Amino acid sequence: MKIGIAVGDVRGPATLEELTEQVRTAAELGYSTAWASQALGWDALTALTAVGGRVPGIPLGTAVVPVPQRHPLVLAGQALSVQAATGNRLTLGIGAGIAMMVESMYGLPADQPVRRMREYLSVLRPLLRGETVAHHGELLTASGTAAVPGAEPPQVLLAAMGPAMLSLAGELADGVVTWMTGPRTLAGHIVPSVTKAAQSAGRPAPRVIAGLAVCVTDDEVGVRGRVAEQFALAGQVPEYRAMLDREGVAGPQDVVIVGDEAAVAEGIGRLAEAGVTEYLAAPFGTPEEQHRTIQAVAALVTGA
Repeated sequence: MKIGIAVGDVRGPATLEELTEQVRTAAELGYSTAWASQALGWDALTALTAVGGRVPGIPLGTAVVPVPQRHPLVLAGQALSVQAATGNRLTLGIGAGIAMMVESMYGLPADQPVRRMREYLSVLRPLLRGETVAHHGELLTASGTAAVPGAEPPQVLLAAMGPAMLSLAGELADGVVTWMTGPRTLAGHIVPSVTKAAQSAGRPAPRVIAGLAVCVTDDEVGVRGRVAEQFALAGQVPEYRAMLDREGVAGPQDVVIVGDEAAVAEGIGRLAEAGVTEYLAAPFGTPEEQHRTIQAVAALVTGA
């Protein structure tokens, strides 16, 4: 199992210099991928373009970019631009977005997420290959192309947790990205579902990227309390709540990886046993806690 690391907003507000330093540190310590999420600050793809020009070598990824507010012609052009600017290092993770945010923030429909995503992927994948599309579907219209010289089509991962979206990820994407999903659910639900769908579609074994906050600390109880407070709203979102219920836990504080170096190593090991192909480590806590965590998890990278 590979170990990548979250950079940018998920770890707290960061300037361009700070973001660049996060990616540079990840590269120097041997992390497999620097993953940027799309939150309420940095545009993830712009951020990766900016730091990719400053820090060579390390693969880059989005985990994830919500697509309802991004037409596939627009997203394809953005993704291919990142590829051209960074030497084709991008993995494009996308998702349907949290329904309540899609509706309340953007005033866009969030119904039929699987059907919408199926149409979206059927347009996006050809565009990423430089093809011209002429799609007039039930929920999406797209006509045009997004060819960028020198850009190779990136792999596309899908944020998926429910059975139907997991099936779609195995059929039309290169794998899946999860967040706040514990090892029991990964092993018994996520991995077998997406793997079966990929096999049925005659596709290669899917990538499974599991994102979880992590903190190496001597105050496990205190850190879990802070996680419970900081992620309280996320724990009530139906999409995440369903995975927490399947895991049999009360909230996000029960699935994060927290404890001393040995406990964190054990928690990461459980993800590997679950069939995860890459752990997306999201360092949590104060700058001092994050530094200790990054160094401790990096010690596992070589043998991961």
